[in-house]
Amino acid sequence: MPLTRWLAEYAWLPDHAEPTPDVLIEATDGRLTAVTPLTGGGPPTAGVAVDAVRLPGLTLPGLANAHSHAFHRALRGRTHAGRGDFWSWRDPMYAVAARLDPDSYLALARAAYAEMALAGITCVGEFHYLHHGPDGTRYDDPNVMSAALVEAAAHAGIRLTLLDAAYLTAGVDGAELTGPQRRFGDGDALRWAERVDAFRPADGHVRRGAAIHSVRAVPAGQLATVAGWADRHGLPLHAHVSEQPAENDACRAVHGCTPTRLLADHGVLGRHTTAVHATHPTAADVTLLGDSRTGVCLCPTTERDLADGIGPARRIAEAGSPLSLGSDSHAVVDLFEEARAVELDERLRTRRRGHFAAAELFDAATVTGHAALGWGDAGRLAVGDRADLVTVRLDSARTAGVPPVGVFFAATAADVTQVVVDGRTVVADGRHLTVDVPTELQDAIAEVVS
Repeated sequence: MPLTRWLAEYAWLPDHAEPTPDVLIEATDGRLTAVTPLTGGGPPTAGVAVDAVRLPGLTLPGLANAHSHAFHRALRGRTHAGRGDFWSWRDPMYAVAARLDPDSYLALARAAYAEMALAGITCVGEFHYLHHGPDGTRYDDPNVMSAALVEAAAHAGIRLTLLDAAYLTAGVDGAELTGPQRRFGDGDALRWAERVDAFRPADGHVRRGAAIHSVRAVPAGQLATVAGWADRHGLPLHAHVSEQPAENDACRAVHGCTPTRLLADHGVLGRHTTAVHATHPTAADVTLLGDSRTGVCLCPTTERDLADGIGPARRIAEAGSPLSLGSDSHAVVDLFEEARAVELDERLRTRRRGHFAAAELFDAATVTGHAALGWGDAGRLAVGDRADLVTVRLDSARTAGVPPVGVFFAATAADVTQVVVDGRTVVADGRHLTVDVPTELQDAIAEVVS
């Protein structure tokens, strides 16, 4: 890939509290080779980088969506009639899960991932548990549903960390999987490990990872098997943790401790682990997560959509847990909204303002999210890192008059104009170059909803 140059009106560089004006960015073979702030301020002089692609607005490194269930995109706008909570929401979610096959999963995930690209997301962590046929029977290729996700991400032009989830039981008490849940299960953790070990995609845009769906779905005696598999392969490990109070109550009833304590006792926590949600941790849980440097992925738009609650984000960060962000159920696909919601929800919880600086939200959406997904060479505009660029308009009705540092409190996904992934342009002038996103979403969703 030849040398490419971009001239950013503003760019947010590593370890900077706010964006820098007039930055020349160069890349070869998908890697950044130079990031040069131009002196003097204002437009560069004639002859400087005359071949550079101009990027008006604010250019960021690629955004990382650290927690996704691609098929949940079919539920947007369909689960709001009547009262209920997370547990009632699961019923229509299971109905969609029951209808998917490898072809329809590929179509839906491709469209969902392309929507993410439009929003400036260059890497997604797919928390994947739709492994087998609707009745639990394995496909001839036991990883065909995984392969569909890998292909979908390639078509959409973004990178993927496939977080293959162990989902073995229906509750903390060990109840058997029934109904649509049967397609999630591998029987036990050893058979789960055997299946995921056999899936080794060679595509450069994908990396493997592991997931413990929750303490409801993996028996305590098998937690170490999943964690050990991830550790032996040096791969990220994610787990839903304390998303609802009922999960905490059930874990205490069976094991006499919280989910976080149970995970700690079985060697799950650590620097390569990410606890997703952590909405209802105890003070001791927050300390366990922080002391082990376990990351925490917050998904504010899903947590509010499902009425899960507001987690103690500031206390979690201060305890030592790196924060990342996810769109989870895709009620909204907008990492700017997820980022500002971390601060705004904390204001609702505490009735005070000013918990997170803009630079902290920027890190959660970029470098920390990529690290949580095993891409330590992405999420920064720095020499040697992947050439991922996301440019945001500063002249829309939402961002006009807003200083560049305020973009995470003002912009939306609709303000993304240009997206470059590994040096290749995926989105230009706000349009995906290869996927008709609205049409493909409409068609793919029509296939799997009644």
